[in-house]
Amino acid sequence: MNLLLISNSTNFGEPYLAWPMTQLESFCEKNNLKSDSKVVFVPFAGVFIGGNPYPQSYDAYTTRVKNVFADKLGLNNFVSVHEVEDKIQLVGEADCIVVGGGNTFHLVAELHKYGLMEAIAKAAKNGTPYIGWSAGSNIACPTLCTTNDMPIVQPASFNTLNLVPFQINPHYLDPHPEIDKMIKHGGETRQDRINEYLAVHQDMKVVGLREASAIWVVDDKYILKGGKKMVVFKYGVDPIEVEPNSDVTNFVI
Repeated sequence: MNLLLISNSTNFGEPYLAWPMTQLESFCEKNNLKSDSKVVFVPFAGVFIGGNPYPQSYDAYTTRVKNVFADKLGLNNFVSVHEVEDKIQLVGEADCIVVGGGNTFHLVAELHKYGLMEAIAKAAKNGTPYIGWSAGSNIACPTLCTTNDMPIVQPASFNTLNLVPFQINPHYLDPHPEIDKMIKHGGETRQDRINEYLAVHQDMKVVGLREASAIWVVDDKYILKGGKKMVVFKYGVDPIEVEPNSDVTNFVI
């Protein structure tokens, strides 16, 4: 497999997809993607894009990503699954599959609805390059259970692509007690939520993927990219911080 699992598309105050562009360029070069390579986009997580509500948001989302991929990566053969009738056939024709972020529950519901969960998993496991950010990285896991998103719809199943054997929590935020005190926040931290998940799923690992970081999966090797450490959570032990730009395989397998 060849996967690029990105925590977030855009850093605060930066242009769209600016921070991961170096990773995207390297990934496309590594996979020999050319101008006419067919890039298949999945916009189903985008339910409110640029003021456009679902389903018009799919067009807006596709245009946004398509323009960046053409202008910055030179990939001009860009098709969204919502634009065609036979979505499964389109996925089978893909030279690269790209799944954008947004609401993970809506993304998963639509993938199950159209039979695309199995089609994308099959393609990725057979070697089709896969890029996902935020919700798109979350669904590479066995389930959506470590998403941060509100359950705005009910999917047929919480099961997802199962391309990696651990869970990802994208946009991972460290606890900041001083801020909680200042704003009088009485809810759980991200770490609290992950610990709740692990209390029920004690054999799983969860990767807290901070913003401006990504995991590149090449066959059975996992490399942490970007400038931030990642956090690995496991039931009953202290979290482990792992340095960026290093082989993290032994921490996640």
